Amino acid sequence: MNESGSLNISGWTCPRPLQNYPTIVLGHGSGGKMMADLIQHLFVASFGNDLLGQMGDSTIIDILAELKDRNSEKIAFTTDSFVVSPLFFPGGNIGELSIYGTVNDLAMSGATPLYLSAGLILEEGLPMETLGVVIESMANACRLTDTQIIAGDTKVVNKGHGDGMFINTTGIGIIPDGVEISAKAARPGDLILVNGSIGDHGMAIMSVRAGLEFESKIKSDTAPLSLLTRILLQTTHEIHCMRDMTRGGLAAALNELSTASNVGLEFHEESVPIHPEVAAACEMLGLDPFYTANEGKLVCILPESQAQRILSAMQSHPLGKEAAIIGNVVDSHPGMVVAHTAIGGKRVVDLPAGELLPRIC
Repeated sequence: MNESGSLNISGWTCPRPLQNYPTIVLGHGSGGKMMADLIQHLFVASFGNDLLGQMGDSTIIDILAELKDRNSEKIAFTTDSFVVSPLFFPGGNIGELSIYGTVNDLAMSGATPLYLSAGLILEEGLPMETLGVVIESMANACRLTDTQIIAGDTKVVNKGHGDGMFINTTGIGIIPDGVEISAKAARPGDLILVNGSIGDHGMAIMSVRAGLEFESKIKSDTAPLSLLTRILLQTTHEIHCMRDMTRGGLAAALNELSTASNVGLEFHEESVPIHPEVAAACEMLGLDPFYTANEGKLVCILPESQAQRILSAMQSHPLGKEAAIIGNVVDSHPGMVVAHTAIGGKRVVDLPAGELLPRIC
C-alpha cells in the first residue's frame, strides 16, 4: 500500500501481466494464461504457503498429525459467503470481513482456526487495484489470525451480473480437548455475557449507503474473535454456548440459542452496551439496535460461578473492554427471549421477520 492507502502494484511479483489489464476481464476466469497470471502474481504472491503451493485440484493436509500435536480428537468445519455492499465501508472491507467471518464461526465452537479456502466471484470491469487491496486485506487478516488460505477458486461473470465481487470462505479448525461448546447447552441459572457494544457494523454500512453523516463517525466492529475466545478458554472450559452476533444482531443470536437449548433467555436492555451515536442513528432510522448486525461481537452463556472470571478475562482484552453481563437463562417460557425494559416492563424479542439491512456481510 502507498501512503494514500491505494495499492501500488509495481511491488507485486512479476506485475507486468497484471498491469496490462487495469480491470478484470472475462479472460481472468477462462482457465488460461490470464487466469494463471492472476493466480500466480496476485493470489499466490499474497497467500503463499507450502500447502497452497501444492497447486493441485485439492490440497492434501495431514489432519491426523494436527490433531495429535494439539491433543484433540475433533475438528470444526464451516463455510460462509460474503456479498456486502459497498465493498469498502468505515472500519473494513469485504476482504478482511470474509476471513474474520469464517474465523469467528470456528471460534464460536471453541476451535482454533487453521486452514481456509477462498472462492472469488469477480465482475468484469472490477478495477485490478480494488481487487489487489481486498486480497492484501485478506492476507493481513490471515497473518493476524494465524490461519492459512490453502485452496481457492476464481470465476469471472459478465459486467452487471456480479456487483463487483463476492467471496466464499470455508474454514477448518481444531477443538481443544475438554471443550464442549454447543448451541444446545444453555442451562437455567446460566448468565449471558456480551463482549461489547452492539450495532456498530450495521450502522456503519447504513451510513455509507444512505450518505448519512453523524457527529461521531460510526465504524464497523469487524474483528477476529478467535483472539478473544482463546483467552476465554484459557480461563475456563466451562462455557456452555457462544454465538457471534452477525445478521439479526443480538436478538437473532439469543433466539437461536433459546430455541436450540429449549430454555428461556432474559436480558436487561439497559445492561446492553450501545454506543450513543449508534443508538441515535438507530432511533433516527427507526431501527432496533438489538436487531442490528455486528461483526466482532459474541454472546457467551456459562454457569454463574464462572461469569465474573470470564467477564474479567474479556475486559482485559481490546475486543472486550466494554463487556457486560446482560441477563440470564430461565426454565420458564422455553424457546422465548424476553427483554426487561428501562421503564420496568417486559417485552418479547422475536426473531426478525425479515432482513432489516440486506447485503450486510
